[in-house]
Amino acid sequence: MPDTARIDLDNLPEEARIVHDYLEASMVPDPDRAATYVAESVVITFTGGKVFDHPSGPTSVNKKRYAWVKKDMRQFDVAQGAEGVVVYSTGFLYGEWPDGTPFEGNRYVDRFVVEGGKIVKMDVWNDSAERILVRMGIEA
Repeated sequence: MPDTARIDLDNLPEEARIVHDYLEASMVPDPDRAATYVAESVVITFTGGKVFDHPSGPTSVNKKRYAWVKKDMRQFDVAQGAEGVVVYSTGFLYGEWPDGTPFEGNRYVDRFVVEGGKIVKMDVWNDSAERILVRMGIEA
């Protein structure tokens, strides 16, 4: 069960709030609403190195990978980076695989660069590949 109550949304820095709201829209999924939080020139690098220029790209990939998927956002870290203000969102994915099998506790980290109130860059990593290997009986 998600435990997002631990995040104090009222006290998030502006850049983290933009990222949070983007992720909330993405989980509906509502890629058009999510697009209101990104710059026209956004570069989204999804798992496996797939590159998109609109939030509809990751949404289309997720439709193939999961029956449904949501994020249990646990933490937002904001720092000044070489590219601008960097926001990391970490937590866990939960949902159902395409065959209806539920899952939870799938770690994720998303890295965002925010400039002028818009997300200009997003990088996505998670443990879904590892979990799929375990389901196939392949464990390291």
